[in-house]
Amino acid sequence: MPEIDALWDYHAPAATEEVFETLLAKIEGTDAEDYRLELLTQIARAQSLQGDFETAHATLDQVEPALPTASKVVHARYLLERGRVFNAARQNDKAKTLFVAAWELCQAERNDVCAVDAAHMMGVIEPAAEATHWNEQALALALSSKQEGAKRWLGALYNNMGWTHHDQGEYEKALEMFQAGLAWRESQGEQGPILVARWSVGRTLRSLGRTKEALELQKALVKAHEEAGTTDGFVFEEVAECLYALGKKKDAKPFFTKAYEVLSNDPWMTQNETDRLERLRTLGK
Repeated sequence: MPEIDALWDYHAPAATEEVFETLLAKIEGTDAEDYRLELLTQIARAQSLQGDFETAHATLDQVEPALPTASKVVHARYLLERGRVFNAARQNDKAKTLFVAAWELCQAERNDVCAVDAAHMMGVIEPAAEATHWNEQALALALSSKQEGAKRWLGALYNNMGWTHHDQGEYEKALEMFQAGLAWRESQGEQGPILVARWSVGRTLRSLGRTKEALELQKALVKAHEEAGTTDGFVFEEVAECLYALGKKKDAKPFFTKAYEVLSNDPWMTQNETDRLERLRTLGK
């Protein structure tokens, strides 16, 4: 059976769901019951990422009756994915209960991969002080674990800790985390995540008032995206903001325009960052 996590494309949840559904159909009638149940938890995750929370819960409802006889891995992934659906639907209290249960189960079972995942999710939904505590636990476990899957969380953990520090105005600590994350991403060699990690370093340099350095980094990212045939509205936004902060408002204008053209089509931005989008639109005129 193929490794389920290796089949994931988190940027394309609908396509990933199709892959999982095809695999599910192939194993129907076999004795791979735990694999089937684990696959269902990931189908639910794909559905949740598409915003279809009702269907995701219904998929997990298929798993729940089998939990008493299922493996501990299935139980852990059920708790994680049920929690993620509640979290995505902004039902944080329900999500926390499930993530803590997953953490405790995985600690007892020495399932470092799912334990790090659970602590990471608590770091996402808790307020800053508690988030830092959970992120530190997740990072320590990922660094010390001999389970390769746990170490794959390092990039996300450095990123999350960086933003937690950044949101608290602790920009030097944020920069330290983002630079560690960039080094780890570079060691893995995947270009997309490397570009995102470089962007985070640049964004924090701007917060530190090191605007010229930030601008050079973001300009290099514009070129890197051009060479890769990709576009990132957040890079355009940062180039614009750096130029604007340096008093180069005329030079900033076309980048504000480009940023607005891209980011105004981002569902998350339109739902959560209306003021930010309006700033881009106004300064791009």
